Amino acid sequence: MNVYWFLPTHGDSRYLGTSEGGRPITLSYLRQIAQAADSLGFKGALLPTGHSCEDAWVTASSLILATEKMKFLIAVRPGLVSPSLAARMASTFDRLSNGRLLINVVTGGDPVELGGDGLHLSHSDRYQLTDEFLTIWRELLAGETVDFEGDHFKVKEGKVLFPSHQQPYPPLYFGGSSEAALEVAAKHIDVYLTWGEPPAQVKEKIDRVRKLAAQQGRTVSFGIRLHVIVRETEEEAWDAADSLIQYVDEETIAASQKVFSRYDSVGQKRMAALHNGKKDSLEISPNLWAGIGLVRGGAGTALVGDPDTVAQRMIEYKEIGIDHFIFSGYPHLEEAYRVAELLFPRLPLAHFESAAERPFHSFGEIVANAYQPMKRKAK
Repeated sequence: MNVYWFLPTHGDSRYLGTSEGGRPITLSYLRQIAQAADSLGFKGALLPTGHSCEDAWVTASSLILATEKMKFLIAVRPGLVSPSLAARMASTFDRLSNGRLLINVVTGGDPVELGGDGLHLSHSDRYQLTDEFLTIWRELLAGETVDFEGDHFKVKEGKVLFPSHQQPYPPLYFGGSSEAALEVAAKHIDVYLTWGEPPAQVKEKIDRVRKLAAQQGRTVSFGIRLHVIVRETEEEAWDAADSLIQYVDEETIAASQKVFSRYDSVGQKRMAALHNGKKDSLEISPNLWAGIGLVRGGAGTALVGDPDTVAQRMIEYKEIGIDHFIFSGYPHLEEAYRVAELLFPRLPLAHFESAAERPFHSFGEIVANAYQPMKRKAK
């Protein structure tokens, strides 16, 4: 397994749907979260994108020197930037960070936001544009001189002079639930991402992408984007979930769902269908809770439970093909520590150095100036 965290450049809080418990998003706070993820052993962190977020590329660039090992999963948005410029940006970031860039390809799902950015294409046309964009981007970073003419791009003698650190290019991550999205994933993508749907629904998408990729002579890895609420006991975890949305009222839910309903994203429609805008039945699969999606677009579900239960649910996803888990939790600084301390020891992580493998460190406060704290279960 590979576990990633999240940098909340669109805001962070102890509660949803209220300014109560809210935190300002400053460089200092984002640095704290990034350094926590880096030191705790997360493989990397996702930065969101959109007009409600601080720019992902600028933010990630400001955090390169504040971190050592973690990778930055940064969005490229076809149609908002040219493939040649995007390739140069990726190459530069990857070199300056010593190979710590991952690319999140975001085609976009809100026509109003896209229109504000000057992109006025239908859903299917945006995926056709994404296909052309990635064809050019991949060839450029593979060191080729590109001549390309399609419906959306025309490139003459395109080149990237400085190669990326990772070869042939930083890995491509991508999510989308429509048939057009699955076809793009099969043709171009290294890691296909799904939002946190129940395992049976996730398996259907995995099987479809695998089949399409095989037709292209390719293989694809798979990841899932989820929130997580893990506590020492099940009762504490579910209490924390209820607390997170205690200020979310019917008016806020209705206003949020009205905005989401204008999206042409198939994935967003699938998220909305999990809760139907109602609070009364939010556990949609064992320990999979849809409360966040009442007011948050995109990833709207969380794994909720004690460490052993959450780890078991993750293993169930792993058994159907998921090996990348992109998590977040509110507030993101404290929850990074909870996830690392409670979950990591129970998971087969590809990137985690166990305490036994590290130089000596004290885990907990020294007792009576002489004794190492012992591991004990809470009474």
